[in-house]
Amino acid sequence: MTELDEIVDQLKFDEKGLVTAVAQDYDTGEVLMLAYMNEESLRKTIETGQAVYWSRSRKRLWHKGEESGNVQNVKELLIDCDGDAILMKVAQVGGAACHTGNRSCFYRKLENGKLLDIGVRVFDPEKVYKH
Repeated sequence: MTELDEIVDQLKFDEKGLVTAVAQDYDTGEVLMLAYMNEESLRKTIETGQAVYWSRSRKRLWHKGEESGNVQNVKELLIDCDGDAILMKVAQVGGAACHTGNRSCFYRKLENGKLLDIGVRVFDPEKVYKH
């Protein structure tokens, strides 16, 4: 058994073979996004040093930044006490983690019963993604 196998064995993947993965800015602590990983995406993340997720909508591996260039270089990878969640502290290349062009996927804030857009738009997704 390799060290990588031992790391994978520490995780409890759900019935779909997925585990929750949170990306956090390494320098500021800002939560950038939440996604999912399967065993293959976790292995690729560890091997390459860049975040690779499992896209539930596309039903395939998703190397973060494959279209936009806004990759996530993993600085630290932590596993929670139950083994059902991963926290990755990342250096976000290009300044935007969200496909909407915002710095963080968590750009809507509930305040006084209303959702406010508090996002910092880094790029225009219409100009970046080929739909």
